[in-house]
Amino acid sequence: QVQLVESGGGLVQAGGSLRLSCVASGRTFSDYHMAWFRQAPGKEREFVAAISRSGSNTYYADSVKGRSTISRDNAKNVMYLQMNSLEHEDTAVYYCAADRGVWVPTITSRYDYWGQGTQVTVSS
Repeated sequence: QVQLVESGGGLVQAGGSLRLSCVASGRTFSDYHMAWFRQAPGKEREFVAAISRSGSNTYYADSVKGRSTISRDNAKNVMYLQMNSLEHEDTAVYYCAADRGVWVPTITSRYDYWGQGTQVTVSS
């Protein structure tokens, strides 16, 4: 089992930047594919970005592509999401997730472990 803790959320003006972090503990971090999802009020949880175990493969939702970068440091057991040019529509609770099995990067139900989330609010 792996425990995930997100941080780095907050209130930012439109056009600003944030870097989210997800620290993992409990199992070997490099055994897991990782991802960021988000959930806005009244909406379903949606895929944001994903990264493979080694970090060599990354995937992005169209809504954040070109504005966000996902990365990981397996030596430090941490994953990041750098978000730039933030828009009001990016306002949501952001969750990190881990998957040890056959990886389908964008599918919520494929991920086995989740953090508690960190709130990102973008003021327009």
